[in-house]
Amino acid sequence: MPNYTLQQLAQITGGRVIGDPQTMITAVKPIESADTGSITFISNPKYAQYLESTKAAAVIVSRQIEQAPVALLQVDNPYAAFALVMTLIYPDRPPAPGIHPTAVIAQSAQIGQNVYLAAHTAIGENSYIGDGTYIYPGVSIANDCRIGDNCVIHANVSIYQKVSIGNKVIIHSGTVIGSDGFGYVFAQGKQQKIPQVGTVEIEDEVEIGANVTIDRGALGATCIGRCTKIDNLVQIAHNVVIGENSIIVAQTGISGSTKLGKRVVLGGQVGVVGHIELADDTKVAAKAGVTKNTAPGTVLAGFIGVPHQEWRKTEAITRKLPDLYAKIKLLEKEIQILKKPLKDSANE
Repeated sequence: MPNYTLQQLAQITGGRVIGDPQTMITAVKPIESADTGSITFISNPKYAQYLESTKAAAVIVSRQIEQAPVALLQVDNPYAAFALVMTLIYPDRPPAPGIHPTAVIAQSAQIGQNVYLAAHTAIGENSYIGDGTYIYPGVSIANDCRIGDNCVIHANVSIYQKVSIGNKVIIHSGTVIGSDGFGYVFAQGKQQKIPQVGTVEIEDEVEIGANVTIDRGALGATCIGRCTKIDNLVQIAHNVVIGENSIIVAQTGISGSTKLGKRVVLGGQVGVVGHIELADDTKVAAKAGVTKNTAPGTVLAGFIGVPHQEWRKTEAITRKLPDLYAKIKLLEKEIQILKKPLKDSANE
């Protein structure tokens, strides 16, 4: 592992050292278990108590913390600086570029420079793999796909035909991109499939977790915006559009033709119905259900399934709760007034 002095880390992170700038950093560890030679960080104030007892060589802190019995690296954003230091101390060590003998590459496919194709990968007709991209074992890339530069596609990912992926995209194992959207029509006494002839477009610096499914558009494209991060086990239906820098947490499902703006955050197990729009900076708490359009900056929470008629009645009452609460408070005051003469009479 590379070693850095605290001063070198300060120069890289734009921070300021309090203590010995020549302190040598050889590891990154949690503040509770950090020891000699390791650096740790505090971004949550509740961990500030450990500053007095930690055995770390140094601690990354905000600029508001100026004193401690240990060397400090003051930065504007401790969590971001911690992530950067992690990449320095524990650099990724990918295999050397090359094409494994068992890789199957169509004659019309184009492979860029410094590409890694692992064992049992398959690249379809007219597909393109950009420079510096790493494709791990068992990945299947169908016809007419475009994979950008410096991507990492982990083992057993399936990418269907006509999918377009930008630069610096990371896709984790087991994910399926471009499978048919869930489109059926009931006709002639049975569910009949609606052809799904669109595609998927993924912009630069997107990261997609393990076992995610992103369906192709019925017509047009399902689109994932730049720098969006998608957790494991997420379902994104056909023709969904997700804006840049959004966060989609595990086990979330987004129904077809829904549009998410920029910087939208969906917590774990959120469900979003189809054909609605979530505006920029919308945030949805875990397990919530979203059924209507939102305004910019909306924060949503809660959803419980009950029989439909009961739900309608409950919803109607729920909307009146502020008025009912005000009436109850008024009644409580009137009761206290009525009780007062009774108390006075009893005292006499």
